[in-house]
Amino acid sequence: MTSRRARWIAFLLSIAVGLGIGLYYGWVVSPVDYVDTAPNTLRPDYKADFVLMTAEAYQADDDLEAARRTLALLGEDPVEAVKQALAFGAEHGYTSQDLFVLRELLTALQAQPVEDGS
Repeated sequence: MTSRRARWIAFLLSIAVGLGIGLYYGWVVSPVDYVDTAPNTLRPDYKADFVLMTAEAYQADDDLEAARRTLALLGEDPVEAVKQALAFGAEHGYTSQDLFVLRELLTALQAQPVEDGS
C-alpha cells in the first residue's frame, strides 16, 4: 500500500511541477505581447465601449465623417456597429445618457448616407 501511495504522490508532484514550470514560462519567460491590436479584434464589450467613445467624440465635435472613419476600424458597417453597441448597452446596464449618445450617433449616421465621391 505504501508503494501505491508513493506513486500517487510522485504523480501529483510531477503534475504540480509541470504546471508550475508551464506557468512560469508562459507568464515570465515568454508572455504573449499584444502590440497595436486592431479594434476589429476586440471583445464585444470593448467594441461597445469603443463605439460609445466614438459617439461621445461625435457629440463633442459634431464631425460625423470622423466618427464614420473611426467606426470603420471595427471592420463592419458603422450603422450596424452602433446598433450592436446600443443592444449591448441596453442589455448590460449602460446609463440613459450613454444610450442617448449612441442613439444620436445612430440617427446621424442613418440620416446622412455615405458620400461616395462620384
